[in-house]
Amino acid sequence: MGGTVATFDDHRGYGTVRADDGRELFFHCTRIADGTRTIAVGTPVTFELVPGHGGRWEAARIEPATD
Repeated sequence: MGGTVATFDDHRGYGTVRADDGRELFFHCTRIADGTRTIAVGTPVTFELVPGHGGRWEAARIEPATD
């Protein structure tokens, strides 16, 4: 799937991705594919949907999009 990083809190290590279909998906910094544990707000990304805590969907394997 594709989307854009909508929020990210470096101190807490989590944020949200706004998917191209409009959904806001939570992610933890450990879900960033390259292991950097940080990503800039506004970065276009690709990601996978995975079942998360509390029955919600979350973003995983988050990578900057390449055109």
